[in-house]
Amino acid sequence: MCALSHRRPDRPPLNYFGTEETTSGLLRHLGLESGEDLLRYFGADMRYVSARYVGPDTFSGAFGYSTGGTDMWGIGWRSVGNDWCRYHDPVVHPLAQAETVRDIEEYDWPTVDWLSVAHVRDAIGNFNQEEPKAIVFSMGSFLEIGWAMRGLEKFLADLIEQPEMVEAILGRVTALCKEITMRALEESEGEIDIVWSAGDVGMQTGMMFSPELWREWISPFQRDLIEPFRQMGLKTRYHTDGSVVPIIEDLIEMGLDLLDPIQPDTPGMDPENLIRLFRGRISFYGGVDTQKLLPFGTPDEVEREVLKRINILGSDGGYIVAASNSVQPDVPIENVLALYHTARDYRY
Repeated sequence: MCALSHRRPDRPPLNYFGTEETTSGLLRHLGLESGEDLLRYFGADMRYVSARYVGPDTFSGAFGYSTGGTDMWGIGWRSVGNDWCRYHDPVVHPLAQAETVRDIEEYDWPTVDWLSVAHVRDAIGNFNQEEPKAIVFSMGSFLEIGWAMRGLEKFLADLIEQPEMVEAILGRVTALCKEITMRALEESEGEIDIVWSAGDVGMQTGMMFSPELWREWISPFQRDLIEPFRQMGLKTRYHTDGSVVPIIEDLIEMGLDLLDPIQPDTPGMDPENLIRLFRGRISFYGGVDTQKLLPFGTPDEVEREVLKRINILGSDGGYIVAASNSVQPDVPIENVLALYHTARDYRY
């Protein structure tokens, strides 16, 4: 929280996020028993709470990215994988055939009561037993839920041809994400520090759509998941992959505190450019490359890059050390350890 306030802490805060396969390999290598043991070993400073699905058992859960099956939004997910790991991809889009806003309004939408936050206070108490952690409430990926309901191609076409369809879908999704977050804040009795929204708008080469389209049709919903919580005195965090430099100024104006995960090998997202443009006005998370450096570099190269990120992005606080996305299982364990040992042992 010191770093997010742009004050230099005793050491850079850090966080670990990896696939199940990566985490299992690290646990075996280190002789640890649980994911929490691994977070403590690395010195990770964040812990996460989110809503639990308690709705009809005909659905697999709140969002099928992690559960597969058909989730509460009606999105159908298929398990796909390679020699290293497995993910879930959306293949059934329940609003694909919708032709009018009325079709969307008449859809059988989930309700906020299908989610529970009754466990949040106890979970936070367990996380904070030994020492306080930065508690993050994950409200979900409002944009990805929206396009997965419609199908990505149709969603992108709608932005041009019938943006009222986008408004109708995102309005419903955003309202539910906001309401469950408000309920979690009340349940936690002030113990949540950061609220986290998500929705990729960047790609390897630039934004998925023009900044102008984003400002007109997407940003009002993004604002509704940032501004009210910032006004309540909470820190705010937003996840998007890819190159998003053209809209960072907009996000700062909304009140965003922390942008993640900083994909460095994309246009404009290198640390030098980010700190030149936005120093002291927003904090950055991640930035340690998962595409080339971690899987193909040496431990020494990883150590040098981590130190570089800390010295540039964390020169005035404002930086949380982490990989630029989930650490994949093809990353050598020695490189994972180099990342976190370097950050854990660094002192300003």
